[in-house]
Amino acid sequence: MSSERKIIKFEITTPERTVLTDNIIKLTVPTKKGEITVLPDHIPIVASLMPGVLEITDEKENLEVVAVSGGFLAVMPESKVVILADTAERAPDIDAEKAEEARRVAEEERERQKTEQFDTKRFADVNTRISKELAREKAVGKWRKIKN
Repeated sequence: MSSERKIIKFEITTPERTVLTDNIIKLTVPTKKGEITVLPDHIPIVASLMPGVLEITDEKENLEVVAVSGGFLAVMPESKVVILADTAERAPDIDAEKAEEARRVAEEERERQKTEQFDTKRFADVNTRISKELAREKAVGKWRKIKN
């Protein structure tokens, strides 16, 4: 019997770039049906992602934290996982103060809409921005806990 550890071939891409390609042993993702953890030999699935935080454990058991604003997860046969994300940022690359300020500005805009002519599309766009910035802030928070 082989003692070789099973791995997942993993890739996360956005419309602009490939964010991460790695061999991993575990992935936790926020889907529209709830948070799921993918391990080697997981059943094939396709799921919509919610804005949130990905936790990725590589072969050396290092944890990578990535904020996503939405997208799709595809778990394929033979332990291959691809995430097509709307946006994705590694936690160390996120400026926490800018994320907090962007969230605050979006929340103020949402409050202003309550006194103005309601625009459904604008309201949805603002809520999407808020969710994205909250995910970025949460990713930085998790990253800081790991590094301390």
